[in-house]
Amino acid sequence: MRVPHGLAERVVAEAWAAGIAGLEEREVGPDATLLLLYAPAARAAAVQAAVRETAGPDARIGAPEPVPERDWAEAWKQGLEALVVSPRLLVRPPFLAHRLAPGQQEVVIEPGRAFGTGAHASTALALELVDAACAHTNPPSRVLDVGTGSGVLALAALRLGAARALGCDLDPAAVAEARANARANGLAERLLLLTGSLDALAPRRFELLLANLLRSELLPLLPALAARTAPGGRIVLSGLLVAERAPVAEALEGHALRIVAERTREDARGDHWLALTASS
Repeated sequence: MRVPHGLAERVVAEAWAAGIAGLEEREVGPDATLLLLYAPAARAAAVQAAVRETAGPDARIGAPEPVPERDWAEAWKQGLEALVVSPRLLVRPPFLAHRLAPGQQEVVIEPGRAFGTGAHASTALALELVDAACAHTNPPSRVLDVGTGSGVLALAALRLGAARALGCDLDPAAVAEARANARANGLAERLLLLTGSLDALAPRRFELLLANLLRSELLPLLPALAARTAPGGRIVLSGLLVAERAPVAEALEGHALRIVAERTREDARGDHWLALTASS
């Protein structure tokens, strides 16, 4: 099926819920994504109905076609690689071994339905800025990861010397995956995970805050993020497009936050992603 870029992530989420066993995502133009969804024959109708309802009239959905049997448990792993964030940090899936450089730390993330393996440009950029923030001065004693997903950003901060971290997410499945990843990395005692919004957290301050969110999700949270930033603390913001820099910078200035670092990256679709570090 062919869908607008902005709908792809939502369609994929609904397809998983309806019972797909795997998928492929291909760029087919500046504004569209081709999704090849693989499902057992018994779930094909349910998947088609779910994605049709989600994608709306602008999507082009083909009829189900039979495909040869494949070992999907292994096939989906093809093409995954370790992400070398810096000489200090590496992120990899558990089934892919990688030799660490001297002094390099690693975070092992089980690819799942929660966002955040390092494969997406926004996560890779956020990891680079987390690495830089932890190296800038003494590692932060308290880290807040809003919309934690797989927990990769909080776990990276802990690996790089942060004392403790708190992660929150609205999705209980994401929190469960983040908790499993924390256990697998031996960091469960230093990462507290909560299901819920930022407003549900106690009004305490953090030296490092992390938010890999779309602009529409981020901007309403800026007042609460600024209020929870310790004096001299830093906020790493990712999930933004380069074209969105001006309004985000203006919003940051309105909360007495100044941009002190930024990085950009173009993904395979040609989208230009932006990550920022702001300081109080």
